[in-house]
Amino acid sequence: MRFENQQDSSRAVLRGSLDAAFTSLWDVMQSDPRNDKPAVILVTNISYGTERIRDIVKSLRSFSRLDEAEVKAVDIHEGIDSTLLILQHRLLAKTDRREIEVTKHYSQLPLVECYAGQLNQVFMNILANAIDALEESLVVNTNHQPVITIRTELIDIQWVRITIADNGCGIPKVIQSRIFDPFFTTKSVGKGTGMGMSISYQIVTGNHGGKLYCQSAPSQGAEFLIEIPVRQSIV
Repeated sequence: MRFENQQDSSRAVLRGSLDAAFTSLWDVMQSDPRNDKPAVILVTNISYGTERIRDIVKSLRSFSRLDEAEVKAVDIHEGIDSTLLILQHRLLAKTDRREIEVTKHYSQLPLVECYAGQLNQVFMNILANAIDALEESLVVNTNHQPVITIRTELIDIQWVRITIADNGCGIPKVIQSRIFDPFFTTKSVGKGTGMGMSISYQIVTGNHGGKLYCQSAPSQGAEFLIEIPVRQSIV
């Protein structure tokens, strides 16, 4: 614990030093009558990049929750947002496809007792699969606007539901009954182990006493619903 506290203290000092350095450099350049525009742009980009790295590191720490192996009451939305930030590079527009839009409809939720790191892994698996499905749909129709919709709601006082939906190609009925089976995958060799959804199912149902199911139809996208109790003591 002492070692961890020393690490946290060192990181805080480093962050403070970097912030102070950039602030001083920025002040000097702003007061310089020559106003070297390329240099100002460079410093601005460096500052933005540093802030971006800081956000990603913060999200990775929140996502993994390595220091929280026990059940704790957490903000579900924080876990979803951290996962989205980690996956942001896959959401951005590429030379051969549009940006994947993410729409969030967050309800007011209580803190939820869970294994936060495990639940974040479920969000990661489902969102990554949604991105894969949308990329496949864009091969068929390059004009398609890919969208991932995330909803959260309090089902009753004791349960919450997280819905992650995409408007991709959808999942055929014959496959839906197998998507949570170990090693089942429709991806090409080398692109998937077929364990992501199986592990997600175990985390939700086995480790949290919840439910994980899919609703889909061909050409109508797919919707994954996660339902878990607010308190693990009621499971």
